[in-house]
Amino acid sequence: MKKHYYLSILLVFILGIQTKAQEALFGAQQITSPEIHENSTVTFRFAAPNAESVEITGDFLPTVKMETPMGQMDGPGKSALTKDDKGIWSFTSSALSPELYSYSFIVDGLKVTDPNNPFLIRDVASVTNVFLVGEGQAALYRVKDVPHGTVAKRWYDSPGLGMDRRLTIYTPPGYEQSNEKFPVLYLLHGAGGDEEAWIALGRTAQIMDNLIAQGKAKPMIVVMPNGNVIQDGAPGEGSDGMYKPQFMVPKTMDGTYEANFMDIIKFVEANYQVKADKANRAIAGLSMGGYHTMHISRFYPNTFDYMGLFSAAIMPREDATGKVYSDLDGTLKTQMDNGYKLYWIAIGKTDFLYDANKEYRAKLDAMGMPYEYVESEGGHIWRNWRVYLTQFAPQLFK
Repeated sequence: MKKHYYLSILLVFILGIQTKAQEALFGAQQITSPEIHENSTVTFRFAAPNAESVEITGDFLPTVKMETPMGQMDGPGKSALTKDDKGIWSFTSSALSPELYSYSFIVDGLKVTDPNNPFLIRDVASVTNVFLVGEGQAALYRVKDVPHGTVAKRWYDSPGLGMDRRLTIYTPPGYEQSNEKFPVLYLLHGAGGDEEAWIALGRTAQIMDNLIAQGKAKPMIVVMPNGNVIQDGAPGEGSDGMYKPQFMVPKTMDGTYEANFMDIIKFVEANYQVKADKANRAIAGLSMGGYHTMHISRFYPNTFDYMGLFSAAIMPREDATGKVYSDLDGTLKTQMDNGYKLYWIAIGKTDFLYDANKEYRAKLDAMGMPYEYVESEGGHIWRNWRVYLTQFAPQLFK
């Protein structure tokens, strides 16, 4: 009797698993999207027989001007899909250069993700699908058969901010088995981002694994903190629970983050095998993170030997009145006089911050403060910032 009872329970369990599997199978559309072809064109498909119109928008399409909280910026264009007699809408792109791309559909005016592509990514409050095309630059964004580092989410005590806070940290391949001490890159996100941004949108772990494996970058620890001082963690990951992320939260870029940045450095140097000196510290960031990089590195002018300003948001702010922002010229001169190995500035030709960066470079030129400058195509986009990381990291700790 017991044997039959256990067999019955097992049968119910197996049938339950099969039912769930069938639900997942029948709930999915049985079409392929995106389909990446050998000639690097990509076909997108969407099943919506009753829809009046379906469009696609993504960063692989020609850009258009858009109004944003930061002013007019380049944004993704859109194209129409065509419907066949089965109600499947489709669109095939032109040949795309190697890159990580993002996209969404617009169905009768409503933006939606691709139900046939499970690969999604969040940028501030927008969720889009992503896909990779080709090798070349995109090869650095792929998971390759090379030794891999470790990505951890850690909580650290910030006495200056009065809370425990979350950060993302990459340790290089072999770190756990090594007694060696490593240099550290502090990598900062832009407005609306958080400690998830660089590891997800920036492909930091894949880039570092591949550069280290190729011998192009030294093994290093990469620390990606949360630059929003009112948060202890990213939306959905902190004590405030699940809420809609905002582009500019209170106390953004008011000096509080910069003034308390040493809390992060102290945590890293107390808990990781690091070389705790100026020659083995680098700091870099995109947009707001570039602004933070500029101010942190001059406010603590003998702390970093390597600085990277990626599309830095160097602009006057009415609330920039704290101690961190005082005596800009004097602290920059102190930083210059102390000496450093690399002050690296990069920006796209159509970036809305281009003129502000041009003015900042003129200030450095007038001071005689040395820097390296890279000017790329494109605007204020992750495509540029990933490339900048692949260019900046190989120059560190030489």
